[in-house]
Amino acid sequence: MRAEIVAKQVRAMAEHGLDAIICSSPENFAYTAGFVVPSQPLIRHRHAMTIVTADGRTAIFGVDMEASTIKRRLPEMPARIWAEFSDDPMLVLADQLSGLGLAKARIGLEMDYLPAGDFARLISAMPGARFEHAEPILARLRQIKTAEEVALLSKLSRIADQAITDTLAVVDAGDSEMDIAGHLTRNVYSLGAEHFKLLIVATGERSVLPNVGPSDRILKRGDVCRVEIFSVINGYQAGVCRTAIVGEAPPMADKIWAHLVECKYEIMEKVKPGASCREIYDAFIAKLARLNLPPISFVGHGIGLHLHEDPYLGLTPVLGKPGSDAPLEENMVLGFEPLCYDTGYGYGMQNKDMLLVTSKGSELLSDYADTDKLILCGTARNGGKVKAVA
Repeated sequence: MRAEIVAKQVRAMAEHGLDAIICSSPENFAYTAGFVVPSQPLIRHRHAMTIVTADGRTAIFGVDMEASTIKRRLPEMPARIWAEFSDDPMLVLADQLSGLGLAKARIGLEMDYLPAGDFARLISAMPGARFEHAEPILARLRQIKTAEEVALLSKLSRIADQAITDTLAVVDAGDSEMDIAGHLTRNVYSLGAEHFKLLIVATGERSVLPNVGPSDRILKRGDVCRVEIFSVINGYQAGVCRTAIVGEAPPMADKIWAHLVECKYEIMEKVKPGASCREIYDAFIAKLARLNLPPISFVGHGIGLHLHEDPYLGLTPVLGKPGSDAPLEENMVLGFEPLCYDTGYGYGMQNKDMLLVTSKGSELLSDYADTDKLILCGTARNGGKVKAVA
């Protein structure tokens, strides 16, 4: 188990009066254990859980199919393994919890992940226990990153940034969105990622669509290309989006892009400990309005084990409280994305980066590419380095 994360959970239990916290989602399992059980995100009934007690004891609960992976990653950790096709996992879990002295305990559980039927059987098997919501506690703990997490997210940011930049350098008019995807996914793996999520390739008229994968559409001169990918290691992910053009910029593209770049630097200047998430968002929306660009519901969000985590720079509720605000804190990591999907000119533009909140302000983690100007596709075909359009 990750000692620093276990210690954070123990402190949180003391604050909230809990006797144990059970992490049952792939994200929070990885948060505590330091790795992802491979099939858990794919097959929901293959439960894998970490158990941390208020006095700092730890244990693992896992399915037999993944017992060898768990044993290899945590060889000294007490583990209870349940048989996928013969056991009721909730009865096995109840027996394990009772063995840890938790039969009549207050237990924090991820109520937004465990299926209702499983939860019903668990509480039936443990009538003396009291189960409470752990997800807001865990969400709060994950907001403030450890030094290890910051280093990993920085690495992932650079992988995503370089993978996209190198891809755009080798594609040009006549290539397809599938060609972009092929180069991009190969680059992500070759640069050291274990996995990727949310591959977005949206070119030409498709660039107005928020979250679309690649198609067989052929690139042509004057296209705007929005390309985004999240690189993944040990369940952590960092997402970067870049916007490029094929051959030449279409009408108003340079002006709109320059405006979004100004938004980027203004956000970076405002991001610091104590800054209001809502005030940063409101300033961004006001700046979009100067070019009559339509507003979006947020311009940034926390990131780490989920694509989107608290806090949000936007209208989105913070920790489930509608209309609430939150101050930024040191060692938060944000994905922030000045964007406009519907520019009114038949294309969308997006510039997504990863940003660390430091003691004095902010630090850009995705700093491989110069995105002050629109990236020009196909530069590597002419023997040149990746460069921006003048």
